[in-house]
Amino acid sequence: MRLCAPLGARSACGMTVSGSAPRLIVGLGNPGRDYEETRHNAGFWFCARLAHAWGMPLAHESRFHGIVGRRGATWMLLPQTFMNRSGQAVGALARFHRIAPAEILVVHDELDIPPGQLRLKFGGGMGGHNGLKDITSHLGTQDYWRLRVGIGHPGDRNEVVNYVLKPPRREEQAEIDAAIERAVDLMPLIEKGEWNAATQRANSKPACAKPASPLTPNASPDPS
Repeated sequence: MRLCAPLGARSACGMTVSGSAPRLIVGLGNPGRDYEETRHNAGFWFCARLAHAWGMPLAHESRFHGIVGRRGATWMLLPQTFMNRSGQAVGALARFHRIAPAEILVVHDELDIPPGQLRLKFGGGMGGHNGLKDITSHLGTQDYWRLRVGIGHPGDRNEVVNYVLKPPRREEQAEIDAAIERAVDLMPLIEKGEWNAATQRANSKPACAKPASPLTPNASPDPS
């Protein structure tokens, strides 16, 4: 059964519905030391920073195929399934705790946004991101929240796989880290379900943001 979006969000079919706090925050990435510093793990970086800010302990839970934490009614999940099977973990936890797709916030790296910038949105397409594709498949809908952390684009679609599976340059890492700090600062608004205010703040360019370089349409990160 397809679950409805919350009020205040606009679903892919154009329906406007009311705002509520997320019950599940998911950070996307690949497990293991070989990947922990790569661009594709920006979602993991966000969750690690937020867990630290919240004083939230994290532990591996095999039944949810990931690293899990909880703060009040809010769950955090870092899937340990590799990127292209992220939906297995998200679906398992969401089903067990009866969390609707519209109550889920997925944080992930985004090629089509420069380092240092964020985008918050509800529903819509997946931009070739295989983690989002698998989550959408397991949830049966695209209607969930996404916080996109810009990592920039290599400029050549043939270089995308190599690019996302390498660490950022030092200056890029500083910009990504700054964006993640701004994302963490959005959480008081998001926890209150004030999605419009959070979206406006997230989608505003930081003062020192660099202009986006030309991007190759439909370039897709390929998970390990």
